[in-house]
Amino acid sequence: MRFIFVLFSLVVFTLPASAQDAPSAETTSPADVAIAPGARDDEIANRIARILDATGWYAGTQVAVEDGIVFLDGATDSDEHRTWARDLASKTQDVVAVVNRISVDQEADWTFAPAVSALREVSTRLLTALPLLVLAMIVLPLTWWLSSIVARALRRVFLGRVSSPFLGSVVARLLALPVFLVGLYIVLQVAGLTQLAVSVVGGAGVIGIVFGFAFRDIAENFLASLLLSIRQPFRAGDIIEVEGMHGSVQSMNTRSTVLISPEGNHIQIPNATVFKSVITNFTVSPEGRDDFTVGIGYDASITRAQELIGDVLARHEAVLAEPAPMILVDGLGSSTVTLHAYYWLNVREYSLLKVKSSVLRLTKKTLMDAGISMPDDAREIIFPQGVPLLDQRRGDDAAAEIPAPRESGAESTEAEGDLANDQDEIAERAGKAASPEDRTDLLEG
Repeated sequence: MRFIFVLFSLVVFTLPASAQDAPSAETTSPADVAIAPGARDDEIANRIARILDATGWYAGTQVAVEDGIVFLDGATDSDEHRTWARDLASKTQDVVAVVNRISVDQEADWTFAPAVSALREVSTRLLTALPLLVLAMIVLPLTWWLSSIVARALRRVFLGRVSSPFLGSVVARLLALPVFLVGLYIVLQVAGLTQLAVSVVGGAGVIGIVFGFAFRDIAENFLASLLLSIRQPFRAGDIIEVEGMHGSVQSMNTRSTVLISPEGNHIQIPNATVFKSVITNFTVSPEGRDDFTVGIGYDASITRAQELIGDVLARHEAVLAEPAPMILVDGLGSSTVTLHAYYWLNVREYSLLKVKSSVLRLTKKTLMDAGISMPDDAREIIFPQGVPLLDQRRGDDAAAEIPAPRESGAESTEAEGDLANDQDEIAERAGKAASPEDRTDLLEG
């Protein structure tokens, strides 16, 4: 209805005025003025002066002619009459030039006649436009309703054929738009406003450019959401990283993509940023690789340590047998030999953090049980009270008093909990909070 009111206003103020209005005075350009051949300058001046006096438009008129040059003096009430006098003199026979010195004196007209005339004109146009308003109120809502029906039908057609519901909705609306444009064309054609339609379209283009600059970010995010719906670099539930933001994808609307961080926080990233940034998707492939480092003493056998760490990874339920784990020498430190272990696991079923904690704990226990030293980096130690001495006669007893560290051989402890991936639980808990964004999810299929 708002659009119909705007259209009605355009129609009312562009219809021609009624013929019942009082016609305004019209003037025509002066024709050529003939004078007897060989007329003197005073005869030319008299002829022009008589014509100007006959119009009644001029006051204090004085016309002088010297050698075919006409000098006009006096006053009039409009620029149109001043120009008319100049044209008259220039079209007079034997005149070679005109010097127009007539001044324009406009008097203030303190009357309501122009306002009354304008009100009468508006009322006449309103009465004239009433049939068009009735037609617009019938045709435009009807075509809008038909356009909505066509859009819904097309969305059902695209439902099983287009992977992105958002893309299907946009395409359906674009294909249904001509139905409404037909109704708009009928209204404009009946009103005889074909040229107005062209002007409106041109003005809409200018307005579109202005709004494009004003709402550039909004339009950019909307187009990015449309392109992301087409390309689909991720789906709901995928774990991704964008611009340093890591989390599980919860939803995507026309403005932003919402991630759930491992801490359960909502992270809203503008779609334009997502589209233009590097996207790391950790769950496109079900298998992912993780690694850890461990240092052993120079007195220990590297080969033996590699075998022990390999056995720990091979027996672990979360570590995949293929590709096989690798234990490589990564560096020689000041007091330790650094070993770097690589292993693969199913990231959709198991948590990277929990599995890493488990294999590190089991690796430490296995190496210490096998007598492989794991010394600390070399550093300077100061004993302010002196170095304590150990009685050699009580050496065995003193050594027995030092308790050996005890580690659990279980693959998961109570502290580590279940090794399963807990991202779904985090997303479920975070989903209970109300999102400040629109709940429309463009990733829903």
